[in-house]
Amino acid sequence: MIGEEQRQRFQRDGFVVLERVMSVQDLALVRDQCQRFIDQKDREMDAAGVDVLGLDQRGKRYFVNDCSTVSAALRGFVLGDLMASICRAFLGDQVYLFNDQYVVKGAEGGTHFGWHQDSGYVGYPHPPYLTCWCALDDMSEANGTVYLLPYDRAGTRDVVPHVRDAGNNDLVGYTGPDPGVAVEVPAGSIACFSSTVFHRSGSNTMPMLRRAYIVQYSSEPILTSDRSSLRHQAVPFAVASRE
Repeated sequence: MIGEEQRQRFQRDGFVVLERVMSVQDLALVRDQCQRFIDQKDREMDAAGVDVLGLDQRGKRYFVNDCSTVSAALRGFVLGDLMASICRAFLGDQVYLFNDQYVVKGAEGGTHFGWHQDSGYVGYPHPPYLTCWCALDDMSEANGTVYLLPYDRAGTRDVVPHVRDAGNNDLVGYTGPDPGVAVEVPAGSIACFSSTVFHRSGSNTMPMLRRAYIVQYSSEPILTSDRSSLRHQAVPFAVASRE
């Protein structure tokens, strides 16, 4: 599935987009689990008598981290053969599951996110990691897809200081004029990019949810800044045995 040309492109640009690589079964499974977590968040808001709980806003946006720690179905996907082949191509044989997260933008107004590097949110030195952005819906500029900025257009491969946007609380690390490369792909596609790649996403102007499942992997465990504990997860992923 992933050849030498794609590996070289990943090294050159910092990202590769793999179209329609999720099976019909996997896509249905990950979508089903997404609805499970949306419903759970809505029940938590019902119990609290609110429509906003943390970063979640009923019907508008949802962020759910570490879903595979409570879903055996998702754990099977994130440690399955498809993700093993992707990790082996871009990280090598030693891989750890670092984090997984649903990001859902509500219909007709889901929020946008400013230019940032995932590593910019970590905030201290750490090994770069791999982000696999799984499209659960057909993605377009109209429904708020992700935009990626190749290394040569960003002018750096390094993690740069980020500044918090007072308006929406985003961390922003790039303010240049480049619009980036829009990832307009069918559902079941995966954008694979380094945590040092700048990316952003637009607002969802369409009348349905825009759902993405983000899975991140590292070549070694990522610790907290004082190195006393894990940042998220560090699940060993035996990718070499999948060859």
